[in-house]
Amino acid sequence: MALIALIYSRAPGSTWEMAKLFSCTIIPVFLIGPVAGVYVDRWSRQRTMFICDLIRAGLVFVIAFSLINLKPIFPIYFVIFLVFSIGRFFVPAKMSIIPDLVKKDDLLLANSLVNTTGMIAAMFGLGLGGFLVSPSILGVRGGFYLDAATFFISAILIYFISEKIKLRVSGQVLAGVSKDIAEVVNKSVRSVRGEIKEGIYFLVSNRQTRYVVAVLFTIFAALGAVYVVAIVFVQEILGFSTTLLGILAMSMGAGLFLGSLVYGRLGHKLSHLKIIFACLCLSGILLFLFAFLTYSLRQFAISALISGLLGLALSPIITASNTLVHNLSDSNMMGRVFSSVELVMHLGFFLAMIISAILAEFLGRFWILVGVGFVVIFFGILGLIGEMRQHA
Repeated sequence: MALIALIYSRAPGSTWEMAKLFSCTIIPVFLIGPVAGVYVDRWSRQRTMFICDLIRAGLVFVIAFSLINLKPIFPIYFVIFLVFSIGRFFVPAKMSIIPDLVKKDDLLLANSLVNTTGMIAAMFGLGLGGFLVSPSILGVRGGFYLDAATFFISAILIYFISEKIKLRVSGQVLAGVSKDIAEVVNKSVRSVRGEIKEGIYFLVSNRQTRYVVAVLFTIFAALGAVYVVAIVFVQEILGFSTTLLGILAMSMGAGLFLGSLVYGRLGHKLSHLKIIFACLCLSGILLFLFAFLTYSLRQFAISALISGLLGLALSPIITASNTLVHNLSDSNMMGRVFSSVELVMHLGFFLAMIISAILAEFLGRFWILVGVGFVVIFFGILGLIGEMRQHA
């Protein structure tokens, strides 16, 4: 929310400026992500997560302390790029550590709980953040200070994850990390490429994981196409306010939370793939309704309600996809596999975001949202047809 408010203050109503900002959050996926997954499988996953959050806390603090008032915005873009580069090590480590902490039979519930707690954070963080970054409360600078504090709190919580994998932070640990980093630099390119290929090959060699890859690419391409466009669309139709944007995000977070909770309890009784494709169809319908009703009625309450329903429809897609990958992956290569999944997701997001940001200047934001909704419905129907033929 602080970044959105910052960009709006510099270039109000520009989808292209928003796209440039969010590109800095996505490009690290392609540059750092594949290599990160290889080394996450070699490092302590808990240690990796802990140190990543400490570094990210420091970087965000630098934005608030010394960069926020600079006229050129490039230094902030660069630090955001670094923050998300560090995040490329955190994400596969987080996803890979789950099977270390729970039994295999509990993976669906564990993934649901991971998504649930994440959605609670989204629900309160985005909603409260939209309110707090307004000039009369904390402002943009205060928003960045608060964000730095949350990274630090996360690091402390990671430290206490489990007694059986207790982390001791000492000179030896830091020396070990330095040695590992040196190994990353000195490791032969051929070996790293080989291990990256293993993760990608696994995803494309199994029918179910191919489906997961296709679904995640589709859904994140759709999210990329509408993310920047929807922010500017809401600003134009309902008026710019970080508080209103925060409430919309909070509504979607509430839907994601409820969807994760329900699917985590009942999802084991249903076909993961059928649920994924059915939810794709429902998500496309709701995206169309969001664009049409927001544009025609201009009622914030209706937009917030549909946003919540959209979160409810999206949640089972993410939970079911992660569970399928966990069930089919070998523990020793899970970091590589999830890095490959992240690569696919963000490639779809990035390409669609850039294309839609450009097209929105000519076609209009409304038609971009409507068009993406119909594309998602189409892919959902194709998937359902394929599943029915497979089991016929």
